[in-house]
Amino acid sequence: MIDLRRLGVDADYRAGIAAKGVDDAEIDALIAVDRHARAVRTSTELLRAEANQASKEIGHASPEDRQSKIEGAKDLKDRLASAERELTEVEAELTDLAISVPNPAHPSVPLGDADSFRVERVVGAQTEAPPLSHAEIGDVLGIVDTERAVRMSGSRFAYILGDAVRLQFALVQWTLNRLIDRGFTPAVVPVLVREDMLVDAGFFPTDRQQVYAVERDELFLVGTSEVALAGFHRGERLSETELPVRLAGYSTCFRREAGTYGKDTQGLFRVHQFDKVEMFSYSHPDDSWAELEYLLETEEQIFADLELPYRVITVAAGDLGAAAAKKYDIEVWIGSEQRYRELTSCSNYTDYSARRMGTRVRSETSGPELVHTLNGTACAIGRTLLAIFENHQTADGTIAVPEVLRPYCGGLETIIPR
Repeated sequence: MIDLRRLGVDADYRAGIAAKGVDDAEIDALIAVDRHARAVRTSTELLRAEANQASKEIGHASPEDRQSKIEGAKDLKDRLASAERELTEVEAELTDLAISVPNPAHPSVPLGDADSFRVERVVGAQTEAPPLSHAEIGDVLGIVDTERAVRMSGSRFAYILGDAVRLQFALVQWTLNRLIDRGFTPAVVPVLVREDMLVDAGFFPTDRQQVYAVERDELFLVGTSEVALAGFHRGERLSETELPVRLAGYSTCFRREAGTYGKDTQGLFRVHQFDKVEMFSYSHPDDSWAELEYLLETEEQIFADLELPYRVITVAAGDLGAAAAKKYDIEVWIGSEQRYRELTSCSNYTDYSARRMGTRVRSETSGPELVHTLNGTACAIGRTLLAIFENHQTADGTIAVPEVLRPYCGGLETIIPR
């Protein structure tokens, strides 16, 4: 949730929200409701104090004044009840408006829509198309079967088989070891969470259409372990010496992929179920922009070690999610498509999610303040597999296993047709 006090007085803060496509009328309406809520809250508190005082005076009143005191106290009680009803209504209206307003884009973020991103750097060569696309070679080698999965579960599901499974778990173990060396604590997280956790983490209401619901149990399947990692310190106060708290979450993830009908229906790029290793940081507000660069550096080291050609982009304001103040995408080169495709990203949510979650840092100088939260994908397993299929494919129709992964999959050097 945004800082409502700051919204009313900080023109730059407001401009960062407008950069994400929120119009002035919506912002003005929110400010007006917030001011009304503050006024009602103040008057309600004053009435409550008066009512409490009136109740105390009844016991000390003389017999001739007692009845008038009782009547006065009853009148105050009735007025207080009316004021409390109004406060409940206006605060509910304020919450509904506030949770739909996104975190302001950072001033360093380019303005514009999805095509207005800024390329920060390009690493590695843009190769020609390999003999087979990632979807074709998975089928030829017998390591990805979407046809049977479709018969069982519908579109956007896949069986991963044979040596690709060994490669998948090699990716998981190797990535976790890399993150441990970088100061992250590994975590296997719950993949079913309550609705309020998705609200507090910043995913609802904007991304609700992407999330699978288990309605009978009032639970939701997470699309990323970021949700559960965000809740790990929910409602807690961390000490300055603890920060940054860095967690590496491993989980299976689920996404409905609403709005993508007809896109990427082949292979592993856009599926409903996938595994991922996610980075999450609780940072001191003074250090969060440096922490974002640390997450990006970690992701780039993983790309370099896997020998994958890529580029880093800064996502434009109009293409940012609700919670992100700034986001980098790392896009891998896909030779069969002759274009870059997103493989990982990392974002700074500043205090947007922490305000809902009530996660604070105890500061000896300025008192408790909200932490900043950040997240980044260390390894999206399915997409990384297809990136390896594309970029480590040899002329004879085999896949060379990246050298760093070979010790984690029994020394396997190549995946060949069965």
